[in-house]
Amino acid sequence: MSLQPRKKAILALSDGTIAHGWAIGHDGITGGELCFNTSMTGYQEIFTDPSYYGQLMMMTYPHIGNYGTMDRDDEHRKVMVAGVIVRAFSWEYSNDMADRSLQEYLEDHEIVGISGVDTRALVRHIREKGVMNAVISTTELDEEKLVQMAKDWDDMEGLELATQVTRKEAQTFHTEEESKFKVAAFDYGIKQNIINSLVARGCTLRVFPAQTTLEEVQAWDADGFFFSNGPGDPNPTGEYALEIVEYAKSTGKPMFGICLGHQLMAMSEGIKVGKMFVGHRGANHPVKNLETGLVEISTQNHGFAVMEDSVDESVATITHMNLNDNTVEGLRFKNFPGFSVQYHPEASPGPHDSAYLFDQFIDLMTEQKQETV
Repeated sequence: MSLQPRKKAILALSDGTIAHGWAIGHDGITGGELCFNTSMTGYQEIFTDPSYYGQLMMMTYPHIGNYGTMDRDDEHRKVMVAGVIVRAFSWEYSNDMADRSLQEYLEDHEIVGISGVDTRALVRHIREKGVMNAVISTTELDEEKLVQMAKDWDDMEGLELATQVTRKEAQTFHTEEESKFKVAAFDYGIKQNIINSLVARGCTLRVFPAQTTLEEVQAWDADGFFFSNGPGDPNPTGEYALEIVEYAKSTGKPMFGICLGHQLMAMSEGIKVGKMFVGHRGANHPVKNLETGLVEISTQNHGFAVMEDSVDESVATITHMNLNDNTVEGLRFKNFPGFSVQYHPEASPGPHDSAYLFDQFIDLMTEQKQETV
């Protein structure tokens, strides 16, 4: 194994906590909300998930980079995390299918990172104190300056970020099979595998930017509406997104939302969404389907959640609950044909525990088409 040059790096939290380590990736300074992910694999998919835009990603699994990176595993056109924090970093990889090492990948995307830190201790710290901002630096090593930078960094609460990750113009994805449905999907940070999951089920998908005109959506004449995952606070996002949600509801066509989309659909019915003390991020969260009694192993990535005490039984039924902390994970709406989940059924951690949700959306559109014939 070739020896790599080691350069010092510092991780500084806004509460004054300092961790020293070694620089990985790009040289520089970066900051954001410090969060952690408990997945054992899939670091590339995590780093390219738009829902992580502007956040520092700390991986709890100790060895990261072992299998390199592959372009086909990207969930978005570029890396979304603001920085990377790991315990043990693999400069070399053992994987014949890999395109390049994780170090090369981070350098190419200009992502600053730090290795050699006690990630277990930092996770325990966050669990006790709650999420907070932090800064990673490989250039400025003055601890007081870095702590102040972390304190001054914009808080995630109140930030509208979907417009930072959405596509610039609408794009159509065609199924190779006979097209069964036209679906209007709204890109607040949509993951590629969500698109793949709908197209594989016979949908012709028109993916619209986060801020799109009502006229353009109406012209597509969709059979159903899908609202995607995305980063940031859903409350300011709703200032422009709820108009489209309300239009979709008025059509009486089936609706399906994931993550941020789930929160927007809930907000449209007067249900409150708030910041969590510690968010859910990982590929091992148990979620109970209250309609079937079955437990699904789910992939999660969110720092905001539907407030259970604000769910009015006259407008929605809670369909899924997180078994770790009893937070709301799914809703079925009563005033329109729609449902939503907080977790990511396309990520396949179970591996197929939650794929049925896409099938339920297809079933709703099938039933409605039959009713209108």
